[in-house]
Amino acid sequence: MKKSKKQELKIIRKNIDKIDEKLLVLLNQRAGQAKKTTKHKNNAVYDPKREREILVNLTKKSTGPLPVPAVELIYGEILSACREAQAPLRVSFLGPEGSNTEEVSKKRFGASASFFPQQTISDVLSSVESGDSEYGIVPLENSLEGPVVETLDGLVEKNVTIVSQVEVKISHYLMSQEKEIKNITKIYSHPQALAQCKSYVQKTLPNAELIETQSTARAAQIATGKKKSAAIAPRLCSSLYSLNILDKNIQDNASNTTMFALVEKNRAEPVILKNSKVSVVFSLDHKPGSLHDCLKSFRASKINLTKIQSRPSKKNDWDYLFFIDFLVEKNSLEAQKCLKTLRGATPFLKVLGVFT
Repeated sequence: MKKSKKQELKIIRKNIDKIDEKLLVLLNQRAGQAKKTTKHKNNAVYDPKREREILVNLTKKSTGPLPVPAVELIYGEILSACREAQAPLRVSFLGPEGSNTEEVSKKRFGASASFFPQQTISDVLSSVESGDSEYGIVPLENSLEGPVVETLDGLVEKNVTIVSQVEVKISHYLMSQEKEIKNITKIYSHPQALAQCKSYVQKTLPNAELIETQSTARAAQIATGKKKSAAIAPRLCSSLYSLNILDKNIQDNASNTTMFALVEKNRAEPVILKNSKVSVVFSLDHKPGSLHDCLKSFRASKINLTKIQSRPSKKNDWDYLFFIDFLVEKNSLEAQKCLKTLRGATPFLKVLGVFT
């Protein structure tokens, strides 16, 4: 006798209930195993390399019907919940709520972590250095406007280390209490966002006063209480702060991307590992050819420098710090020798992080 649709639905739901019960048992078993790993990792709860390996392996093995982004999202929350079972995580980010940095933080750590918005990048790093937060997320570099100098300065000054980097495509929105762009006389935003939308602003609101803020989300907060004012901020801020979106995707380049750094307190100099990236800052003696002398060992060892930047040290006039990133493949011993040579040739050197 053929079953009715109602009977078939009842059977399907019973099967779903049984699967959910099995999943719950397995999830609790997984959390129990995760708790056991903590003592073998020097009580470290978060291991970005291991978690990335888990996600990559699972997405490769997934045969559907769940799409890959859904698998990553679901397992990201499972990893977050298992971390919470080991020990609660506190994460600081450049706030307030609605910032791109908050979005990156929640994607990286999931809903089970506790999040704390900070007013400045320096505040984020100080929170990590003091132990108030285990981790911090700060913007490091933009594909259009280059490095975020406050982050570079903070990485030098604070006792923190980079444990991971996250690259995110950034879209900017013009939002306001006003309903028409023609009414805008002031635009608030972070200096990087203003620079990333420079051509748009010059063309659309050439007479508007540009006012820098500590973050794009803070700009949205300010615009909430001011007439004839707008903010350049992430889309989420429009709903958080009850602002009208006047225009979307106003960045001058569609490929606008920002690299964010995930940092933790530095308890010992990071060890150079195979298949990793190393970030270093150093100073130079004032003599001809000193930069070449410092870096020639990397060329001799065929180690790829992926970035080199300079920044005033703020200690003496015309005294600069140099920031370099280099890739370590299987040549970790050669990389260690190059770093040792660099340390011996410079008055100051700090390893900012080793990460994959």
